[in-house]
Amino acid sequence: MYTPILSPSDLSTHIYPEVLNEITRSDGGTLAASALSMAFQEAKAYLSRFDLIALFGDSVLNVSATLTDDFLNNILKDIAVWNLVKLGNPSIHYDHARWSYEDATEKLQRIQSGIMTPQNWPLYDTTKLTIPPGDAVASYSNPKHENHF
Repeated sequence: MYTPILSPSDLSTHIYPEVLNEITRSDGGTLAASALSMAFQEAKAYLSRFDLIALFGDSVLNVSATLTDDFLNNILKDIAVWNLVKLGNPSIHYDHARWSYEDATEKLQRIQSGIMTPQNWPLYDTTKLTIPPGDAVASYSNPKHENHF
């Protein structure tokens, strides 16, 4: 059964609950859950070479994540908090929240480019991909032009 890797209550390590309640106007966690969902989607856009179902789970397939990683969770919380701070920032140092967000996305960019590879993160399994039959390869180029002056 699918359960998200983070819930709104998990954000308490990055934002005080009373500040979160003030930003979300005590909506019962709807805005925080939305901010987490946006953080998941943003991170997935960077991490496509990894097994996203193992890292995040899948609500459509009703499968929970098989890997719990504090490094990933920390990045996701930074992104989610930034998404919340944009709504209103009572008692929050705006520049620090922005810096944390930029730091998190920079880490995702390093992972995406292969400069940084988190330990034990499963790569996407390409062995199950189907390859079209045949061995045809086509190559084209523009006709050669000779310039004379």
